[in-house]
Amino acid sequence: MNRWGCPPSKFPWTFKATETMYLLEGKVQVYVEGHEGSFEIGAGDLVIFPKGMNITWDVLEAVNKHYSLEE
Repeated sequence: MNRWGCPPSKFPWTFKATETMYLLEGKVQVYVEGHEGSFEIGAGDLVIFPKGMNITWDVLEAVNKHYSLEE
């Protein structure tokens, strides 16, 4: 299990492996490339992002998460 955090910011991201993450704290608005709208994840949420997915992270509140990667 790995740990990662970041302050409020907005940036694009491509998942190079399937990522399972558990948000310990924070709030993020996630925009998925090719889809309208967005969804929000926050403290206590468990999310799986598939390999190859392109998103934009809009970190609304500083994030602290645990995550694991699968090839």
